[in-house]
Amino acid sequence: MKPFTTFTSIAAPLPEADVDTDIIFPARFLLLLDREGLGRHLFHERRRPAEGAPPFVLDTPPYDRAEILVTGPNFGTGSSREQAVWALADFGIRVVIAPRFGEIFFSNCFRNGLLPIVLGEAEHGAVMRAAEAGEKVSVDLEAQRIVLADGAAIGFAIDSYRRRALLLGLDEIGAILADDAADIAAFEARQKAATPWLHLSREQLSHFDDLRTSEA
Repeated sequence: MKPFTTFTSIAAPLPEADVDTDIIFPARFLLLLDREGLGRHLFHERRRPAEGAPPFVLDTPPYDRAEILVTGPNFGTGSSREQAVWALADFGIRVVIAPRFGEIFFSNCFRNGLLPIVLGEAEHGAVMRAAEAGEKVSVDLEAQRIVLADGAAIGFAIDSYRRRALLLGLDEIGAILADDAADIAAFEARQKAATPWLHLSREQLSHFDDLRTSEA
């Protein structure tokens, strides 16, 4: 994963509640397991509006370059499909801001290098208004704050473990290896000493094959 630091981007407004994972990434594309290219199926139905309907926000300049998505409450509810997050990331979204998220979607974001930010009603409203005005928004994960174009700073909370993993660009396995490498090495050494027969080399194992052959 890419380390997450500070960046500034246009924020795309999606002031809609209860956008579930089937809207984000329809079920008929779930057999696509390669993450690369999934962004073209992001919000598939919304990005193919009926004739005469306005285009979807992510297909409308300047929001087609957005790295931040500002949504209504309960974003990412529904099924646990991780492809919803993969598609957002492949499209170029790095941050999703909402009053509430689907629990599994929220966790999947951190596993895949996206930052989901939960804001209170007043703070979320300020960011949504900035997005609707086409203003750029800055997100500083290290300082845990959002800075709007008028200079207003909005703090946000994040679990310290998840914050560190995003800052370092670590997935769950990478974070475990970074934090517990010494303990893992010590455990492996104890296991090797307690069960040496499980750690024989191929050459040592072939010796037992030779013994069985000679006994036969």
